[in-house]
Amino acid sequence: MIGQYQHNIDAKGRLFIPAKFREELGEAFYVAIGLDGCLSVYADSKWAELRAKADALPLTQSRRMRALFAKAAKCEPDSQGRILIPANLREYAGLEKEVVINGASRCVELWNPERWAPIEAEGLDPENLAAAMEELGF
Repeated sequence: MIGQYQHNIDAKGRLFIPAKFREELGEAFYVAIGLDGCLSVYADSKWAELRAKADALPLTQSRRMRALFAKAAKCEPDSQGRILIPANLREYAGLEKEVVINGASRCVELWNPERWAPIEAEGLDPENLAAAMEELGF
């Protein structure tokens, strides 16, 4: 999934998900806590892969995944393409009004713009980008 959009959450906690992402995510998808203080949105198939990997972990390691599954929510867009993001997830990610919606290859990320700005700036730094490309073998 690729691309970046910006939309507002309404007073009821609903967020418009761009049609491009809805097509890739499917009719129902999962919103969970993400890395660096964002929310991650997974298609049903990617969520199933994540669950399978977590289920295969030894119990002592799977406990580290508790919060991810406890806070996750299954979402289905309404007729206007909006999903309801539960209050606990909005609070975790600091989503109050504006939301940056990023494609992140295997999922979509939902960001508070103030949290996203320094991460985006770091990613756009030519030296950091070159180092990342080199690490990946490009």
